[in-house]
Amino acid sequence: MHRAVALLSALALPAATVAAQAMAGGALHGTVRDDQGAPIGHAQVGIRGTTLFTRTDASGRYRLAATPTGMLHVRVDAVGYAGLDTAVAIAPAESATLDVRLTFSPLTLPPVSTVIEKLPHFGERPATSVAEVGERDLDRRAVNTVDEAIDHVPGIQFVNGQINIRGSTGYVQGLNSRVLLTVDGVPMNQGDRGGIDWDLLAVDEVESVDILIGAGSSLYGSAALGGVVNVTTRDVPSGLHSRLRLTGGLYADPPYAIWQFRDNRGLQGGADLSASYGNDVAGGRIAVGDRHSDGYRQQDHEDHFHVAGKTRWEPSQGVRVDISGALAANRYDVPLSWCNRGECDDSGQVFQPFKIDTAERGAHTDSRKAYLTAQIRSTVSPRFAWQARGSWYRTHFIDIRHSASEYGIGDRFGTEARIEAHPDTNRSVLVGGEATFSRVASDIFGSHTQAELAAYGQSEQHIGRARFSGGARLDFLAVDGGSLTAVASPRIGLTIPTDRREHDGGVLRASIGRGFRAPTMAERFVHTFALGFEVIPNPNLRPETAWSFEVGHTTGPLLHFMRLDAALFWTEAQDLIEPQAILIPPDTIKIQLQNVVRARLAGLDATIIGAPIPNRLITTLGYTYLSTRRHLAGDSTTGQLAFRPRHLLTFGADYTVGDLGVGADFRFASRPERIELEGFVDPRRVPMKVLDVRAGWSRGPVEFRLLIANALNYIYNLVPETLAPVRTVTLTAVWAH
Repeated sequence: MHRAVALLSALALPAATVAAQAMAGGALHGTVRDDQGAPIGHAQVGIRGTTLFTRTDASGRYRLAATPTGMLHVRVDAVGYAGLDTAVAIAPAESATLDVRLTFSPLTLPPVSTVIEKLPHFGERPATSVAEVGERDLDRRAVNTVDEAIDHVPGIQFVNGQINIRGSTGYVQGLNSRVLLTVDGVPMNQGDRGGIDWDLLAVDEVESVDILIGAGSSLYGSAALGGVVNVTTRDVPSGLHSRLRLTGGLYADPPYAIWQFRDNRGLQGGADLSASYGNDVAGGRIAVGDRHSDGYRQQDHEDHFHVAGKTRWEPSQGVRVDISGALAANRYDVPLSWCNRGECDDSGQVFQPFKIDTAERGAHTDSRKAYLTAQIRSTVSPRFAWQARGSWYRTHFIDIRHSASEYGIGDRFGTEARIEAHPDTNRSVLVGGEATFSRVASDIFGSHTQAELAAYGQSEQHIGRARFSGGARLDFLAVDGGSLTAVASPRIGLTIPTDRREHDGGVLRASIGRGFRAPTMAERFVHTFALGFEVIPNPNLRPETAWSFEVGHTTGPLLHFMRLDAALFWTEAQDLIEPQAILIPPDTIKIQLQNVVRARLAGLDATIIGAPIPNRLITTLGYTYLSTRRHLAGDSTTGQLAFRPRHLLTFGADYTVGDLGVGADFRFASRPERIELEGFVDPRRVPMKVLDVRAGWSRGPVEFRLLIANALNYIYNLVPETLAPVRTVTLTAVWAH
């Protein structure tokens, strides 16, 4: 990895010379504040029709170097604030100051993430559905992990740690995620198993989370079949800054005394500390944290430690180098499935949902994960820029059980380079290439490698008020140096304004795209035992593919206090991977992962954002209707896809008075009509009905947040024989300077 970092740093030197020659213009700097004078961090500032954009730091400051001269059209956007278009004149070799005040407006559409689209967009809507969880949402919900924040986004549900975007994944233990996670634009799915470690970064290091809803393989390749989740980490601001976050909480007891499994309440707590220093040229930050949880079930303890760092270097005008990394270590007990009669001290019950089989007492997992990335962006001119990055991501787990102990070490190395061009103010072009090399060493997966090479391109064109986009990506996959498998992922999109409001009016969108997911090495080569059956390898697995269609409309403000966003979606998937029972003559049954499922997922999702009392009361209502059909190869019968609820409802409300705020979130998911392995596992399941209540107080550098998750202590399970969290009360205190 040190070679990749050295290469990227070396590339900055000739780029700096070219940039200095091509961009001998002026500079634009200033601050972005709200209407009360408070700084707005993470606001996007850019010049329309160019490659020039930046984001404000925690103090609301920004700087755009080497801008063109003359009259410039500047766009400023921030989540929760009305965007602003303005003009500023810059003389040759001179600087201009532009201080901006944005008005708080919860109905304003969030700015399009430059990471999700890989191109700067200023005040324009994408052709596919997107969602953003900003710093304000992360703070007020007092969440401890990133997935807890995403779980409140309409249309998204977590099933035992696996993310479902419009039902793309469902739940199958041990299978790859059909959603891609990126950190600052760098893919971070596991190299061996392809899953997502949501605790890779502490939530205090996260500035925002952007979600692309729908197939994103035309730009991101494998695993983006159902969507992309990008985590943007905090930038390094100018000056000396520090931040301390303390959390403490407790778990509720089981609602019935006969389910009691311990004498005392379960506790949880943690601390995060970060410090940074920076100026206009360079800066760095270091963060460290630790947390412990007793858990809410028997054998559910967890200890977590993490450290993270980030540096930025701007050696010359238009050139920026970012290097970041993190290390996380977990030691957690394995609660496994709940106890059935005769497997523990069952007190005469058919099952004990808070207890486990005594035969596996003491089972635990040690998990380590770490990543290192280096990125460079060079803005050669207002019409041309290039970007490159290198990355390394390692995971290492050891499962300790009485029945069997397993381990796995996975490495994922990646590199990418792309160029951005704006031939004129109405057209943009993106061209890039990416290479990934993964390797695994494991007693259940074996020792194998997988290489992926890809090239992609995308173009956008304004014709009148409409914006057309189109592109494609071609991926080549090779396992253990074998023959190549090629997968093409095209995509086209269209957005059309539906009213005459220039900046915040309604928009009609439509898109068609193809997504795919390459089988992981764990899926191809796994050899273990599950539910008493031997699981055997299948090295001939093919990539999963899907065509996704969407037509959506975002209205302008309705009745001055609400906005509606709705979309119809349709996905046709082929070669989905599922475990299958196979008969080995004469009478032996084994399990093997196979490409056996053709599926259809269709539905509607809608979100209403309301502000009935401006600057005080904000409400959000989201609903997703999902219809699925599953067709198994060699079988004419059809049925529902497993673990996909037909109805998903979310409701949130926040009321603020001065320094005090209160809020609540409610999530409902209907009972899944089908689960996997029915007949081998306990099929009992109920709808999900979870209410979270929260309150917060902030003044100056101090914040206090109270969260009561699952306030009604509703007992339910999303997967067989595994209890979902009970009521948890958490208090968070933050001091920032």
